[in-house]
Amino acid sequence: MVKLIKELPIPVSGVALSLAAMGNLLRPYGEGVRYSLGSLSLIILAMLIIKIVSYPKCLEQGFSNPVVAGVMATFPMTLMILSTYIAPLSSVVGKGIYFLGLGIHVFLIVVFTIKYLLNFDIKKVFPTHFIVYVGVVCASVASPAHGMQILGQYLFWFGLVSYVALLPIVIYRVAKEKINADPAKPTMAIFLAPPSLCLAGYFSSFATRNAYITSFLGVFIVASLVFVLLYMVSIRSIGFYPSFSAFTFPFVISAIATKPLNIWILSPIITFLAITFVTFVLLSYIRFMTKLTSQEVLQN
Repeated sequence: MVKLIKELPIPVSGVALSLAAMGNLLRPYGEGVRYSLGSLSLIILAMLIIKIVSYPKCLEQGFSNPVVAGVMATFPMTLMILSTYIAPLSSVVGKGIYFLGLGIHVFLIVVFTIKYLLNFDIKKVFPTHFIVYVGVVCASVASPAHGMQILGQYLFWFGLVSYVALLPIVIYRVAKEKINADPAKPTMAIFLAPPSLCLAGYFSSFATRNAYITSFLGVFIVASLVFVLLYMVSIRSIGFYPSFSAFTFPFVISAIATKPLNIWILSPIITFLAITFVTFVLLSYIRFMTKLTSQEVLQN
């Protein structure tokens, strides 16, 4: 167990986030399904907390890598989504977890900005930048559970502006410089997450919706979906990496975001893809960690 905790990759927090979000997505199928997925998310999050407390240097090491540093933001995002599970049981505890997640996320934005934007290097730009700046819109998605829709509206605008500002920079990076390292290639799937998260946050925080904003984000969701699926086909031969967690949350939040749009069968298709990819990545993580710990036992 000690080895498991020590070797647990930080990107697994992306899987925890996807499980928590998928619980809300599949809530119509029963609270049992929802809380089962939420419990799995909580278990992964608890293991990560134990790792951080036991091996605090992992944070320093994580921040030294722009890909991992960006993925770190999925940790507070998970807290904010899990707060919606707690709110019906205890509004005080739920709101506390919500603001804890938001506070950690804001802190990460500040640290990431100082380290990677003030010392800008195009080669250190990855789609994971979206997670840091647009990911805070998770607070908008969770805001109705805590009666914080006004705050959610402000955070939605921050996320939308961040998305519009980052999009041409990230596109230039991946088009001009290209991402050649196999472990970083799965992060391209993150392109699907920002417009979907913004739309989900918009629907959650605003009672009156603007058709232009909805259409703008809807178009980018569909375009990003096509791009990501084609890209995933092109890298299907690479082996498993912890960065495969990038294949999970983008599809889950896209299914959530497109559900109110009623665009033919788009949401059911994305829901199927989300369930498939989350299940595949979760099982791959289990095999990966089992193999890793088994090798350590044999070596000893």
